[in-house]
Amino acid sequence: MSVRELVVLGTASQVPTRHRNHNGYLLRWDGEGILFDPGEGTQRQMLRAGVAAHDLNRICVTHFHGDHSLGLAGVIQRINLDKVPHPVVAHYPLSGKRFFDRLRHATAYRETVALTEEPVDADGVLVDTGGYTLEAARLSHPVESYGYRLVEPDGRRMLPERLVAHGIQGPDVGRIQREGVLGGVSLDEVSEVRRGQRFAFVMDTRLCDGVFTLADGCDMLVIESTFLDEDAALATEHGHLTAGQAARVALDCGVRHLVLTHFSQRYTEPDDFERQARDAGFDGELTVAHDLLRVPLPKRR
Repeated sequence: MSVRELVVLGTASQVPTRHRNHNGYLLRWDGEGILFDPGEGTQRQMLRAGVAAHDLNRICVTHFHGDHSLGLAGVIQRINLDKVPHPVVAHYPLSGKRFFDRLRHATAYRETVALTEEPVDADGVLVDTGGYTLEAARLSHPVESYGYRLVEPDGRRMLPERLVAHGIQGPDVGRIQREGVLGGVSLDEVSEVRRGQRFAFVMDTRLCDGVFTLADGCDMLVIESTFLDEDAALATEHGHLTAGQAARVALDCGVRHLVLTHFSQRYTEPDDFERQARDAGFDGELTVAHDLLRVPLPKRR
């Protein structure tokens, strides 16, 4: 059975707290695992969450502030120690290659795994696997930062009552799917488009075009809400979002499930983030993330 879920490894902004580890998020997408922004301590959080190095196929880093990247050294070395049997691809802003190189080679270890680097230097599609496309868009932060978006191609849902009405059954169902027409009946007459699922990961940023591009029509949006609304001036100054701003993005972009994360240590009441998100008008599924939480993607409509 295919699994599509977010595994939250850490939710703290800038510094860890007693209850929040530095950032880290694993997206399980069918048979693949995409690790986003492994901050310090991610390797241990993976252990606590039941995530193995073998589960990782891609690593996506939004930017090179420590709370989003210091865990790279340990994760990369663990991938090699465990001799992961498949290639692993790393995406990160090209301007930060010197930081990636330092983290990749922070200490001596034996390299046993093909780790391919595919840096990001422009908006657009990074890879098309056939099962999904991975896209990037530039964000607005004091250092170069990119958000990521995963889009599944649209499919087809066969409509049994229409198949029966046209006398199509058995092997002929597969035939009309392959050929697009059967006995004068088109595929459009007996099926409908099944919209592919969409997932976006938006970390440290002010409001900008890239935020809305990534969030547009997403089934799940994982987005930073470092500050509460009363500290909006601080958020703008330091290149971050508030809970209300993140929720309004989700509302405007038709997001189905909003996941708020990346919280400043100054706040101790998670309910405040939920309250401000609801006050902003978002009425979809809402999760205020905490460490080791698992959040399934919404079921297809």
